[in-house]
Amino acid sequence: MRMIDLSSPVDASQWEPETVTHRITTPAEGARHMSAEMLEHFGVHFDPAVLPDGELLSIDTLTLTTHTGTHIDAPAHYGTRARYGEPRTIDQMPLDWFHRPCVVLDLSGFGVGAVGADHVTKELEQIGYQPAPLDIVIIRTGADRLAGTPRYFTEFTGLDASAVHCLLDMGVRVIGTDAFSLDAPFGHMIEQYQETGDRSVLWPAHFAGREREFCQIERLAHLDSLPAPYGFTLSCFPVRIAGAGAGWTRAVALLDA
Repeated sequence: MRMIDLSSPVDASQWEPETVTHRITTPAEGARHMSAEMLEHFGVHFDPAVLPDGELLSIDTLTLTTHTGTHIDAPAHYGTRARYGEPRTIDQMPLDWFHRPCVVLDLSGFGVGAVGADHVTKELEQIGYQPAPLDIVIIRTGADRLAGTPRYFTEFTGLDASAVHCLLDMGVRVIGTDAFSLDAPFGHMIEQYQETGDRSVLWPAHFAGREREFCQIERLAHLDSLPAPYGFTLSCFPVRIAGAGAGWTRAVALLDA
Protein backbone atom coordinates (compact mmCIF):
# COMPACT_ATOMS: atom_id res chain seq x y z
CA MET A 1 0.00 0.00 0.00
CA ARG A 2 1.23 3.47 -0.90
CA MET A 3 0.76 6.26 1.65
CA ILE A 4 0.69 9.99 0.89
CA ASP A 5 0.83 12.45 3.75
CA LEU A 6 -1.81 15.16 3.27
CA SER A 7 -1.07 16.94 6.55
CA SER A 8 0.49 20.30 7.28
CA PRO A 9 2.86 20.45 10.24
CA VAL A 10 2.57 22.18 13.59
CA ASP A 11 5.59 24.46 13.25
CA ALA A 12 6.32 27.18 15.78
CA SER A 13 8.76 28.79 13.35
CA GLN A 14 5.98 29.61 10.88
CA TRP A 15 3.66 32.59 11.04
CA GLU A 16 0.30 31.87 12.68
CA PRO A 17 -2.58 34.19 13.65
CA GLU A 18 -2.48 32.54 17.07
CA THR A 19 1.10 32.26 18.32
CA VAL A 20 2.51 28.76 18.70
CA THR A 21 5.22 28.19 21.30
CA HIS A 22 7.37 25.08 21.36
CA ARG A 23 9.72 24.58 24.31
CA ILE A 24 12.10 21.63 24.19
CA THR A 25 13.52 20.11 27.34
CA THR A 26 16.68 18.40 26.12
CA PRO A 27 17.67 14.89 27.23
CA ALA A 28 20.42 16.40 29.41
CA GLU A 29 17.95 18.82 31.00
CA GLY A 30 15.54 15.94 31.46
CA ALA A 31 18.17 13.99 33.38
CA ARG A 32 18.89 16.92 35.69
CA HIS A 33 15.17 17.53 36.20
CA MET A 34 14.57 13.88 37.10
CA SER A 35 17.46 14.00 39.57
CA ALA A 36 15.98 17.08 41.25
CA GLU A 37 12.51 15.50 41.36
CA MET A 38 13.88 12.30 42.94
CA LEU A 39 15.59 14.32 45.66
CA GLU A 40 12.61 16.60 46.36
CA HIS A 41 9.85 13.99 46.40
CA PHE A 42 11.64 10.82 47.53
CA GLY A 43 14.75 12.04 49.30
CA VAL A 44 16.87 9.97 46.95
CA HIS A 45 20.05 11.37 45.43
CA PHE A 46 20.56 10.27 41.84
CA ASP A 47 23.58 11.39 39.84
CA PRO A 48 22.55 11.89 36.17
CA ALA A 49 26.20 11.36 35.19
CA VAL A 50 25.62 7.60 35.46
CA LEU A 51 23.29 7.75 32.44
CA PRO A 52 24.74 7.37 28.91
CA ASP A 53 26.08 10.82 27.98
CA GLY A 54 24.36 12.15 31.11
CA GLU A 55 21.08 12.19 29.21
CA LEU A 56 17.60 10.86 29.96
CA LEU A 57 14.63 11.81 27.75
CA SER A 58 13.52 14.93 25.91
CA ILE A 59 10.13 16.56 26.50
CA ASP A 60 8.31 18.93 24.16
CA THR A 61 5.88 21.46 25.61
CA LEU A 62 3.63 23.28 23.15
CA THR A 63 1.08 26.05 23.51
CA LEU A 64 -1.32 26.18 20.57
CA THR A 65 -4.97 25.96 19.59
CA THR A 66 -6.66 22.80 18.31
CA HIS A 67 -7.01 24.66 14.99
CA THR A 68 -3.27 24.79 14.38
CA GLY A 69 -2.00 22.54 11.62
CA THR A 70 -4.24 19.93 10.00
CA HIS A 71 -7.25 19.43 12.24
CA ILE A 72 -10.88 18.33 12.29
CA ASP A 73 -13.68 20.58 13.47
CA ALA A 74 -16.42 18.87 15.46
CA PRO A 75 -20.07 20.03 15.48
CA ALA A 76 -19.49 21.64 18.90
CA HIS A 77 -17.16 24.12 17.15
CA TYR A 78 -20.06 25.61 15.18
CA GLY A 79 -22.13 26.70 18.19
CA THR A 80 -23.75 25.54 21.42
CA ARG A 81 -27.13 24.73 19.84
CA ALA A 82 -28.13 22.79 16.74
CA ARG A 83 -31.40 21.77 15.11
CA TYR A 84 -30.49 18.11 15.49
CA GLY A 85 -29.74 18.27 19.22
CA GLU A 86 -26.69 18.96 21.35
CA PRO A 87 -23.60 19.32 19.13
CA ARG A 88 -21.04 16.59 19.74
CA THR A 89 -17.43 17.25 20.68
CA ILE A 90 -14.49 15.73 18.83
CA ASP A 91 -14.08 12.82 21.25
CA GLN A 92 -17.71 11.85 20.68
CA MET A 93 -17.58 11.53 16.91
CA PRO A 94 -17.84 8.05 15.33
CA LEU A 95 -14.52 6.66 14.17
CA ASP A 96 -15.96 5.25 10.95
CA TRP A 97 -16.42 8.79 9.61
CA PHE A 98 -12.65 9.21 9.42
CA HIS A 99 -11.45 6.21 7.41
CA ARG A 100 -13.37 6.34 4.16
CA PRO A 101 -13.12 6.52 0.36
CA CYS A 102 -12.27 10.07 -0.64
CA VAL A 103 -12.66 12.34 -3.65
CA VAL A 104 -10.83 15.61 -4.38
CA LEU A 105 -12.61 18.49 -6.11
CA ASP A 106 -10.27 20.93 -7.85
CA LEU A 107 -11.42 24.50 -7.20
CA SER A 108 -7.95 25.98 -7.64
CA GLY A 109 -9.10 28.09 -10.58
CA PHE A 110 -11.27 30.31 -8.42
CA GLY A 111 -10.15 33.42 -6.58
CA VAL A 112 -10.86 34.72 -3.10
CA GLY A 113 -14.44 34.05 -2.07
CA ALA A 114 -16.89 31.16 -1.82
CA VAL A 115 -18.27 28.87 -4.52
CA GLY A 116 -21.72 27.34 -4.56
CA ALA A 117 -23.40 24.00 -5.19
CA ASP A 118 -23.31 24.47 -8.97
CA HIS A 119 -19.52 24.43 -8.98
CA VAL A 120 -19.41 21.35 -6.76
CA THR A 121 -21.80 19.37 -8.95
CA LYS A 122 -20.03 20.51 -12.12
CA GLU A 123 -16.67 19.31 -10.82
CA LEU A 124 -18.14 15.95 -9.79
CA GLU A 125 -19.62 15.56 -13.26
CA GLN A 126 -16.30 16.43 -14.91
CA ILE A 127 -14.38 13.77 -13.00
CA GLY A 128 -17.23 11.26 -13.27
CA TYR A 129 -17.67 10.54 -9.59
CA GLN A 130 -20.77 10.39 -7.42
CA PRO A 131 -20.00 10.30 -3.67
CA ALA A 132 -21.50 7.42 -1.73
CA PRO A 133 -22.87 7.99 1.78
CA LEU A 134 -20.01 8.70 4.24
CA ASP A 135 -17.46 9.28 1.48
CA ILE A 136 -15.05 12.09 2.39
CA VAL A 137 -14.92 15.06 0.01
CA ILE A 138 -11.94 17.40 0.09
CA ILE A 139 -11.48 20.67 -1.76
CA ARG A 140 -8.23 21.53 -3.47
CA THR A 141 -7.76 25.29 -3.63
CA GLY A 142 -3.95 25.43 -3.90
CA ALA A 143 -3.79 27.62 -0.79
CA ASP A 144 -1.37 25.26 0.97
CA ARG A 145 1.46 26.75 -1.12
CA LEU A 146 1.03 29.90 1.01
CA ALA A 147 1.23 28.08 4.35
CA GLY A 148 3.48 29.77 6.88
CA THR A 149 2.75 33.26 5.53
CA PRO A 150 0.00 35.80 6.34
CA ARG A 151 -1.42 35.32 2.82
CA TYR A 152 -2.44 31.77 3.76
CA PHE A 153 -5.15 33.29 5.96
CA THR A 154 -6.41 35.85 3.44
CA GLU A 155 -6.19 34.33 -0.05
CA PHE A 156 -8.21 31.18 -0.68
CA THR A 157 -11.49 29.80 -1.96
CA GLY A 158 -14.19 28.50 0.37
CA LEU A 159 -17.66 26.99 0.09
CA ASP A 160 -20.99 28.69 0.65
CA ALA A 161 -23.95 27.12 2.44
CA SER A 162 -25.45 25.70 -0.77
CA ALA A 163 -22.23 23.82 -1.55
CA VAL A 164 -22.06 22.31 1.92
CA HIS A 165 -25.72 21.27 1.89
CA CYS A 166 -25.28 19.79 -1.59
CA LEU A 167 -22.58 17.45 -0.26
CA LEU A 168 -24.53 16.65 2.89
CA ASP A 169 -27.52 15.72 0.71
CA MET A 170 -25.28 13.06 -0.86
CA GLY A 171 -24.56 11.55 2.55
CA VAL A 172 -21.12 13.13 2.98
CA ARG A 173 -20.31 13.80 6.64
CA VAL A 174 -16.67 14.93 6.43
CA ILE A 175 -15.64 17.79 4.12
CA GLY A 176 -12.04 18.97 3.91
CA THR A 177 -9.94 21.73 2.41
CA ASP A 178 -6.27 22.62 1.94
CA ALA A 179 -7.12 26.19 2.93
CA PHE A 180 -7.19 27.84 6.34
CA SER A 181 -10.99 27.59 6.48
CA LEU A 182 -13.87 25.92 4.66
CA ASP A 183 -15.46 29.37 4.52
CA ALA A 184 -14.13 32.28 2.51
CA PRO A 185 -11.40 34.37 4.21
CA PHE A 186 -12.57 36.34 7.25
CA GLY A 187 -11.86 39.74 5.71
CA HIS A 188 -13.75 38.86 2.53
CA MET A 189 -16.86 37.80 4.47
CA ILE A 190 -16.83 40.92 6.66
CA GLU A 191 -16.43 43.12 3.59
CA GLN A 192 -19.39 41.42 1.90
CA TYR A 193 -21.52 41.86 5.00
CA GLN A 194 -20.64 45.54 5.33
CA GLU A 195 -21.57 46.10 1.69
CA THR A 196 -24.84 44.15 1.70
CA GLY A 197 -26.01 43.81 5.29
CA ASP A 198 -26.69 40.14 4.47
CA ARG A 199 -25.86 38.03 7.53
CA SER A 200 -25.92 34.81 5.49
CA VAL A 201 -22.49 35.64 4.04
CA LEU A 202 -20.92 35.29 7.50
CA TRP A 203 -19.37 31.83 8.03
CA PRO A 204 -22.07 29.98 6.03
CA ALA A 205 -20.05 26.76 5.68
CA HIS A 206 -19.43 26.52 9.41
CA PHE A 207 -22.94 27.58 10.39
CA ALA A 208 -24.41 24.87 8.15
CA GLY A 209 -23.22 22.62 10.95
CA ARG A 210 -25.84 24.15 13.22
CA GLU A 211 -28.52 22.76 10.93
CA ARG A 212 -26.98 19.39 10.01
CA GLU A 213 -24.24 17.39 11.69
CA PHE A 214 -20.92 17.15 9.89
CA CYS A 215 -17.18 17.60 10.44
CA GLN A 216 -14.66 19.51 8.39
CA ILE A 217 -10.95 19.03 7.93
CA GLU A 218 -8.99 22.24 7.55
CA ARG A 219 -5.38 22.94 6.54
CA LEU A 220 -4.71 19.83 4.48
CA ALA A 221 -1.69 19.87 2.16
CA HIS A 222 -0.07 18.21 -0.86
CA LEU A 223 -3.36 17.39 -2.58
CA ASP A 224 -1.59 17.88 -5.91
CA SER A 225 0.56 14.82 -5.10
CA LEU A 226 -2.43 12.50 -5.45
CA PRO A 227 -2.32 10.58 -8.75
CA ALA A 228 -6.09 10.83 -9.31
CA PRO A 229 -9.04 12.68 -7.75
CA TYR A 230 -10.49 9.45 -6.34
CA GLY A 231 -9.65 5.77 -5.91
CA PHE A 232 -8.04 6.10 -2.49
CA THR A 233 -9.00 5.95 1.18
CA LEU A 234 -8.42 8.87 3.51
CA SER A 235 -7.45 8.01 7.06
CA CYS A 236 -7.81 11.05 9.32
CA PHE A 237 -8.69 10.03 12.86
CA PRO A 238 -8.83 13.07 15.18
CA VAL A 239 -6.91 13.20 18.43
CA ARG A 240 -9.27 12.32 21.28
CA ILE A 241 -9.42 15.56 23.28
CA ALA A 242 -12.23 15.36 25.83
CA GLY A 243 -14.84 18.07 25.39
CA ALA A 244 -12.99 19.82 22.55
CA GLY A 245 -14.48 21.43 19.47
CA ALA A 246 -11.61 20.21 17.30
CA GLY A 247 -8.70 17.80 17.27
CA TRP A 248 -5.47 17.52 15.32
CA THR A 249 -5.14 14.79 12.72
CA ARG A 250 -2.44 13.18 10.60
CA ALA A 251 -4.37 12.86 7.35
CA VAL A 252 -2.98 10.14 5.09
CA ALA A 253 -4.17 8.94 1.69
CA LEU A 254 -3.99 5.15 1.32
CA LEU A 255 -3.61 3.88 -2.24
CA ASP A 256 -3.34 0.36 -3.58
CA ALA A 257 0.22 -0.36 -4.68
